[in-house]
Amino acid sequence: MPKNSKVTQREHSSEHVTESVADLLAHEEPVDYKRSVLNVTGETWDKQKDGDEELDAENRPAWNSKLQYILAQIGYSVGLGNVWRFPYLCQKNGGGAYLVPYLVLLIIIGLPLFFLELAVGQRIRRGSIGVWNYICPRLGGIGYASCLVCFFVGLYYNVIIGWSIFYFFKSFQYPLPWSECPIVKNGSVAVVETECERSSATTYFWYRETLDISNSISESGGLNWKMTLCLLVAWSLVGLAMIKGIQSSGKVMYFSSLFPYVVLVCFLVRGLLLRGAVDGIMHMFTPKLDKMLDPQVWREAATQVFFALGLGFGGVIAFSSYNKQDNNCHFDATLVSFINFFTSVLATLVVFAVLGFKANIMNEKCVVENAEKILGYLNTNVLSHDLIPPHVNFSHLTAKDYNEMYRVIMTVKEGHFKELGLDACLLEDELDKSVQGTGLAFIAFTEAMTHFPASPFWSVMFFLMLINLGLGSMIGTMSGITTPIIDTFKVRKEVFTVGSCIFAFVVGLIFVQRSGNYFVTMFDDYSATLPLTVVVILENIAVAWIYGTKKFMQELTEMLGFRPYQFYYYTWKYVSPICMAVLMTASIIQLGVSPPGYSAWIKEEAAEKFLFYPTWAMAILISLIILASLPLPLVFILRQFHLVSDGSNALSVTYKKGRMMKDISNLEDNDETRFILSKVPSETPSPMPTHRSYLGPGSNSPMEMSSAPNGRYGSGYLLASTPESEL
Repeated sequence: MPKNSKVTQREHSSEHVTESVADLLAHEEPVDYKRSVLNVTGETWDKQKDGDEELDAENRPAWNSKLQYILAQIGYSVGLGNVWRFPYLCQKNGGGAYLVPYLVLLIIIGLPLFFLELAVGQRIRRGSIGVWNYICPRLGGIGYASCLVCFFVGLYYNVIIGWSIFYFFKSFQYPLPWSECPIVKNGSVAVVETECERSSATTYFWYRETLDISNSISESGGLNWKMTLCLLVAWSLVGLAMIKGIQSSGKVMYFSSLFPYVVLVCFLVRGLLLRGAVDGIMHMFTPKLDKMLDPQVWREAATQVFFALGLGFGGVIAFSSYNKQDNNCHFDATLVSFINFFTSVLATLVVFAVLGFKANIMNEKCVVENAEKILGYLNTNVLSHDLIPPHVNFSHLTAKDYNEMYRVIMTVKEGHFKELGLDACLLEDELDKSVQGTGLAFIAFTEAMTHFPASPFWSVMFFLMLINLGLGSMIGTMSGITTPIIDTFKVRKEVFTVGSCIFAFVVGLIFVQRSGNYFVTMFDDYSATLPLTVVVILENIAVAWIYGTKKFMQELTEMLGFRPYQFYYYTWKYVSPICMAVLMTASIIQLGVSPPGYSAWIKEEAAEKFLFYPTWAMAILISLIILASLPLPLVFILRQFHLVSDGSNALSVTYKKGRMMKDISNLEDNDETRFILSKVPSETPSPMPTHRSYLGPGSNSPMEMSSAPNGRYGSGYLLASTPESEL
């Protein structure tokens, strides 16, 4: 170091010398910025801890390739909802017309918020807890709330994978076990099982053979040992996939993300060759334009966009935190968002091609049954032969001929028509029978597959696809728990993963008792919707309004190497928060208007019946919502009143390369500025890069931005010119 430097003067003189950071850095050796960090915290510098953190950052796992990362994000976002929720919403809300509000909301809500989560995860390289503690400590509860919601969702989501595993193994037989009603012996007489005869073979197999369901949520009925074993297998698969972090889960994603597309394409080709497939697709995409003006359609489209991309769970942040900081996360966000959308459309084509085939089968069955009734009435002279058109041939009766005959009889026998008990047997009525969720996968779709040639093969493929779709989403959901916990508390990855899977399996036994399906419905309806909406709103506010949209845009410009579109500035700051607030309000109103209840299967009636939750179940339901949201106000209060330190009341600067450190405690802003930057704040050299980056509309200069309080520390120091500067 030169002899005339102020640092050298201090070493040889007793005079008080005040040096600025600029002077110190001017005489330092050339700095490897990738190995230098500005530490602005309230903690005493610990050399060992500091070295460990530096080593941890350098040794953070990374994706083996960009393809592996993209497949992981696709596998996480494309889940069971794309196959059994989106087609139902599309049919219910106007067919092809529903795609318009969905696409609009995907662009103005889904894409910007997905990009935001990818960006903060990639920039800070931590899980959800670390990210939101960094950006705004008082809103650090966002990360903990995300972990809790992931835990609740993972509990019941893996039960669905368990159901799929059960059906998968049952598919290796011909005929399929749900193709016919079982025969039971009543003394010396063999009769069809009454419950099955009054419903259908697939419905009976689902409710009785698979779930062995009780009549209400109050009737526990004990554990279903078959489902318990399947749940154990499901958690074992998740544990094995997660045991080594992304080193193991990344490899699993090659299969679990790509295989569903192979199956969907195979089903689409096979479905299009089935009789009636075109009827189903035409019915699906015939637009009902008047539905576009219905606010309920837009609310359901926004909710589907929200959950389809996995926003707020922390999985998106966790996956992106393993990226390099120069990765183009804007491209990733756009690619994954639209792949998700096109997957939903592909799944809708497959579902309605198959359901169109099923509707034709059911319609033909209806025609045959009612034709037999008419023949009976003709033979008993209840109906006159003159009512039957001369060209009608009962041995080769078509749906068109039956409809013509039905209208004639209805016109002539207008006063006594209801007594005849004849059905219209319209194809449109069959296609309008909307099914979703488990009703689609385990009843409607399985029934359709019993009519396929080589039905066991297609059944094996279908349920293997569901297992892989569920597994991909479960890996992302569990990453939303494991990544932030391991990052924050430095626990061993393998131990925590195994322990969390075992704990989740034990707690999840509530879902495999005979009343377990009702608890799955409760958790699915109430444990995530409202808490996640609040979480995403606060994420948006933390970045756009507390940290600052201009500052965030500046960081993105430096990280990506190009300026993000102004579109994101406006959506993050205004459009997305408003839309999410409207969605949250609509969700609260919906919860208030719709009485909390569930569809119970009544064995004696062989039918579903809507029941209200009992008082104790309502207490669980409310507790789920409160518990998932509790970290948000709790962390805010603890840090607002300094009951837990967030590092904002003291400041230390550690320059690792030269091992220069200064500690200051409880200083005023001006004192901090004077101490760290220079003797006089006005003499402070600008730490910002010489180029002007886009800061957003209405911005004046990078220097003005740097004087704003920092979102994490409230100190206003931003070393944006260093490659390792963080948000």
